[in-house]
Amino acid sequence: MKKSTLLIVLLTTVALILGACGKDSTEEIDKNSLQAIQDKGELTVGIMGTYAPYNFMNADKEYDGFDVEIAKELANRLGIEAKFVAQDFSGLIPGLQKGKFDMLVSQVTITDDRKKQIDFTEPYITNHVKVIVNEDNTTITSVEDFKGKKIGVGLGTNDETYLRNELLPKVGEFQINTYDDVITTLKDLDAGRIDATINNSYALKPVIEASGFKIKAVGEPIKSDKAAVAVKKGNTELVEALNTALVEMKEDGKYQEIFVKWFDEEPQAD
Repeated sequence: MKKSTLLIVLLTTVALILGACGKDSTEEIDKNSLQAIQDKGELTVGIMGTYAPYNFMNADKEYDGFDVEIAKELANRLGIEAKFVAQDFSGLIPGLQKGKFDMLVSQVTITDDRKKQIDFTEPYITNHVKVIVNEDNTTITSVEDFKGKKIGVGLGTNDETYLRNELLPKVGEFQINTYDDVITTLKDLDAGRIDATINNSYALKPVIEASGFKIKAVGEPIKSDKAAVAVKKGNTELVEALNTALVEMKEDGKYQEIFVKWFDEEPQAD
């Protein structure tokens, strides 16, 4: 074979390989795009599935809660169905990045670090985070009392980042125990295996009512977190469509209806 012919064959082979790689990469990006989602008629939504009243499995073995209803309504306004897939919170963002989910609606708090990894819609709820202790505990009334104590928190959550990066340097050393779900965290708190945890006030009432845990929230809110729908980085068209749907939900009263149903109060303006 002549050198010129060999060179042409080699270049052609390289071009085909690169073309195939480019095609796979494009398909990976496109499969979570708005058009691809609408074409398949289904929106895959990542949730924890264990975080009442936001997202949980109800008595009929169906996913339910505030997040679930918000996600269903968003999907409906895009003309498609919502399909829910449960995952430990620590795996939600990696799963979104890999294309396992089209979006996350699972109390994903907006942070600067997360903005580098994923894209967010406008916030759909603001949560006020409080210190939670055993009902008999009188020694912990604020985060200032965490020094030397065992504090439980959800693995991979914004609350874990807050404890490690902001609170530890400020109040002194304390032990952090991480958990995959809120129920297990509160179960250990109720049993005395940890001294306190932090969580938002909306999440407490249904858990206490359902479990009978002897726990309570103390002090003023330590911070307020804004949660939003999360999508894969660069998926601008889907973000814009979801933002439009959120605005419409608030304008026509559907958002208020869902909020009052789950929290027994009117949503407050941010």
